[in-house]
Amino acid sequence: MRQPKESSPLRSDAQRNRERILEAALAELTRCAEAPLSAIAKKAGVGQGTFYRNFPNRESLVLEVYRYEMQQVADAAAQLLATREPERALREWMGRLARFAMTKAGLADAIRQATSAPGSPAKPGPTPVVAAAELLLRAGEEAGVIRPGVSGDDFFLAIAGLWQIDPHEDWQPRATRLLDLVMDGLRVGAPGR
Repeated sequence: MRQPKESSPLRSDAQRNRERILEAALAELTRCAEAPLSAIAKKAGVGQGTFYRNFPNRESLVLEVYRYEMQQVADAAAQLLATREPERALREWMGRLARFAMTKAGLADAIRQATSAPGSPAKPGPTPVVAAAELLLRAGEEAGVIRPGVSGDDFFLAIAGLWQIDPHEDWQPRATRLLDLVMDGLRVGAPGR
């Protein structure tokens, strides 16, 4: 009887290729929304066949980069909560979210291009990031440092001004002031204050 081939090394190899493509695409698309796919494949160190097996078209690549990056930001919430007090975890996560928003302006242009043509896929929503905000808000509420009842949707409405800041200017001081104001508002009415 023949032993089945082990497919784990191939899968991990394929996963590494996919991650290299996503990392290269993020860098190139952030720099230039119209970066050629061939340049992304070359920077990732993969052939055209490998590239197109993973991402059959520009739209699928751009949307996966967006999902991948949003998931990285979302995953940071639980990581921060594991090592910091809830209030500090929330504030640090807000800073990461701001850096993501400001440093990915080129990616936003690529997403608009990928989703604007008739019949294009819809832009994915920020669901993992809203869930991450909920996780942090609930932890802060349970610790008595965040006012009760603030939803993830409320939180994103409160920080919506972040996306109005010009990422090509010195955005950090302004983003810090805005996020500090939001944190001050989240603390008002907290039972532990």
